[in-house]
Amino acid sequence: MAIFEEFGIEFLVRYAHVISGVTWIGLLYYFNFAQTPAFAAFEAGPRTEAVAKLVPRAIWWFRMGAASTLAFGLLLFILQEQYDGDYMKTTSGLSILAGMLLGLIMFTNVWAVIWPAQRIAIASAQGVLEGREPDPQAAATARKAACASRTNTVMSIPMLFFMVATSHFAPGIGDGFPEGSSRAIWYLVVVVVAAALEINALRAPAPGKPEAWYIDTHKNAIIMGFAITVVLYVLMEILFG
Repeated sequence: MAIFEEFGIEFLVRYAHVISGVTWIGLLYYFNFAQTPAFAAFEAGPRTEAVAKLVPRAIWWFRMGAASTLAFGLLLFILQEQYDGDYMKTTSGLSILAGMLLGLIMFTNVWAVIWPAQRIAIASAQGVLEGREPDPQAAATARKAACASRTNTVMSIPMLFFMVATSHFAPGIGDGFPEGSSRAIWYLVVVVVAAALEINALRAPAPGKPEAWYIDTHKNAIIMGFAITVVLYVLMEILFG
């Protein structure tokens, strides 16, 4: 890998990964913190026009940001010499894998849940502007897309935390090489938490239901995201410290 380091390829890939990630998560927060609450206050006519003309541009950058973040992230993972050997048994390795798992789930939500629903909503809005009746599927798929998007907001907070933790403070927790049983518990908890969030998102519980409290509003999503981050960080300190 020396040739990559010599010509700065690894640095450029990392930089592209960060730029792509800023684009992706920035638009995720725009959709959840700004657009969705604003659209709820719009009259039907202006909202339809915004969905037809604004959302296609935003969702294109959103999808491309997700795709390029994943692509550059995987390439960076391949280029890292330090990931050879026992690196994935270290606290840093455990941290980056937790972030990667959450990021992969978020990417899947973008392309397999959010985008298909948005395609229907956009086509329906454009049809209404052209004088056609709205697509009845648009309302039916909106809730599933909203739940997936809010779930991505929740996951983004611990995902970003553990991505950053990999280089900054995870190496200082414990002796750097946790025991196998501690690693197994860590993986189990991270997978269970991620699976529980994703399963609930795909179920798309109706607004107001107890299991929907953290995906009904962006404020609750933020609270849930930070709560999960704190719990996982404390678990890391307990298991690996």
